[in-house]
Amino acid sequence: MADLSLYRNIGIFAHVDAGKTTTTERILKLTGKIHKTGEVHDGESTTDFMEQEAERGITIQSAAVTCFWKGHRFNVIDTPGHVDFTVEVYRSLKVLDGGIGVFCGSGGVEPQSETNWRYANDAEVSRLIFVNKLDRMGADFYRVVDQVKKVLAANPLVMTLPIGIEDDFKGVVDVLTQKAYIWDDSGLPENYEVVDIPEDMKEKAAEYREMLVETAVEQDDDLMMAYMDGEEPSIEDLKRCIRKGTRDLAFFPTFCGSAFKNKGVQLVLDAVVDYLPAPTEVEPQPLTDEATGEPTGEVATVSADEPFRALAFKIMDDRFGALTFVRIYSGKLNKGDTILNSATGKTERIGRMVEMNANDRTELQSAQAGDIIAIVGMKNVQTGHTLCDPKKPCTLEPMIFPEPVISIAVQPKDKGSTEKMGIAIGKLVAEDPTFQVETDEDSGETILKGMGELHLDIKVDILKRTYGVELIVGQPQVAYRETITKAVEDSYTHKKQSGGSGQFGKIDYRIRPGEPNSGFNFKSVVVGGNVPKEFFPAIEKGFAGMMDKGPLAGFPVLDVEVELFDGSYHAVDSSAIAFEIAAKGAFRQTMPKAGPQLLEPIMKVDVFTPEDHVGDVIGDLNRRRGMIKDQEAGATGVRVKADVPLAEMFGYIGQLRTMTSGRGQFSMEFSHYSACPNNVAEAVIADAKAKAEKK
Repeated sequence: MADLSLYRNIGIFAHVDAGKTTTTERILKLTGKIHKTGEVHDGESTTDFMEQEAERGITIQSAAVTCFWKGHRFNVIDTPGHVDFTVEVYRSLKVLDGGIGVFCGSGGVEPQSETNWRYANDAEVSRLIFVNKLDRMGADFYRVVDQVKKVLAANPLVMTLPIGIEDDFKGVVDVLTQKAYIWDDSGLPENYEVVDIPEDMKEKAAEYREMLVETAVEQDDDLMMAYMDGEEPSIEDLKRCIRKGTRDLAFFPTFCGSAFKNKGVQLVLDAVVDYLPAPTEVEPQPLTDEATGEPTGEVATVSADEPFRALAFKIMDDRFGALTFVRIYSGKLNKGDTILNSATGKTERIGRMVEMNANDRTELQSAQAGDIIAIVGMKNVQTGHTLCDPKKPCTLEPMIFPEPVISIAVQPKDKGSTEKMGIAIGKLVAEDPTFQVETDEDSGETILKGMGELHLDIKVDILKRTYGVELIVGQPQVAYRETITKAVEDSYTHKKQSGGSGQFGKIDYRIRPGEPNSGFNFKSVVVGGNVPKEFFPAIEKGFAGMMDKGPLAGFPVLDVEVELFDGSYHAVDSSAIAFEIAAKGAFRQTMPKAGPQLLEPIMKVDVFTPEDHVGDVIGDLNRRRGMIKDQEAGATGVRVKADVPLAEMFGYIGQLRTMTSGRGQFSMEFSHYSACPNNVAEAVIADAKAKAEKK
């Protein structure tokens, strides 16, 4: 069996264009995995192998690669930076033990890097920081380090300092060993020499070395006492302390360089070996109770001798069939084994297992705890399902995904493709939990839902190219919701007599607005048995079943509380079904009286703009009914944070680029639902009614 202390499962994540994919390419080149580096701007990088990725120069889905460095095995996942594909980052972090956060030397800590950093904090993943693109105009390593402190509230531990900046960037100073690494102009990563620190940097290097030692020895009381008594700790001791602090998230070792120019990447690889945890050193994944989802107190200990437990974190369809990416937490898996999917209760036999290198693969006979592999041809497995030993069933903590906020109606160009479209969309939904599909019962339209315009745009493109299904795409639609503003006390009787036993149920109830984000709540305070207890579930079911279509425009209803306080029943004619029908009638009767109100999704928008365009950008956000929350000036421009209704944000990127001569950027994510102004609500309701009449 392999030695788990030599494994590193790491992810690379950052804002769009900070250089994640280029950094991954350099890692593969340095570790001898590839012999020619492909560039993102030529559409030739290894991990961006989808046509859409090569064309747009962005990463859309996370790709897994395995490589070796100094006797250690790295499983590297290159993740996307676009906010529309955040789910890829989120699910990758779930199965990784460590990460490298890449920041652009001139852009610094950008909106999406903040979101990803927050996800990594939630997942408690140890990270290194790599400040990239120091050869770029306007690059400033020290400014980025300050931003990491201010914006991310993180503690960067500076391990290397840049020698020269922008066009003169030629190497880095290793603060720990006090040596300088200088690369020549050949552009080859291996052409560097280790020399003494340049004279003009000696003072700065010594100052940073002192800060490094002081921070590191805090991890070990004995060393700290010795250091205070004037004893200099050894490099081995310092590395041990840095490793412990990194693992406990006390600080984040920070490196600098230029991946594109091949400078500084080796030190990051050494740091992955030296400071990021092996699979056995991270907190083991908790097991949860199948029925309640609560933690059971047990964990999946990382060891090959334990029962088999693994998490399916990604599903991908390619030319060889369905691939299920799996992180094995404990035990081992051999070809031909039978495993249990605890979410479906079905067993499956393992036919082929492969080690993935982006879209190339190597067949495996067995795999063990700590491995990230792909299994070919599994059925009925979805993202987040637990795979385990049939004799020792268990459930690992599942993943929670954000709800889609935007939808479009689609139909196939020619009628014959309907079935083909259904199968293709089914495959895409299995791959991406934030992409959903539903059929509008009244109109029969197929509705696709996703995280943003780019997200849906790419999905439609994949359907066309990969599956040959051409679609007619309707206007994007916003996911409105409804709620109520007044409490109403009311009564409803359902009575039906038609020979034989009839139906009878009378309920007295109060409907009132619930707390924000509370959903639907039902309680009963009936005393004296006027409505027998066995009918309560039927009444609750009746009300809950009506929450999908509100009284205003048929949108789902949020945050409503129903309290049953009285009623009456008939010994013969009352039944569960009679009370369920009564509850449905009561909903229809009372909701319009309770001050129904339309809610719209509000997005948290983060805009970056050059200083000379701030006025235009803020004016435009105000016109879009935005609430400006904050603006902060950086070295290269201004960041404006605002809450803006999603309905006003369609096509925003085009407008922003026009206003800022192509230099503006923005990211947005769902924040909350809030009441629609009257004029907007009236238009939405009129539109919904017109559609209903058409049908």
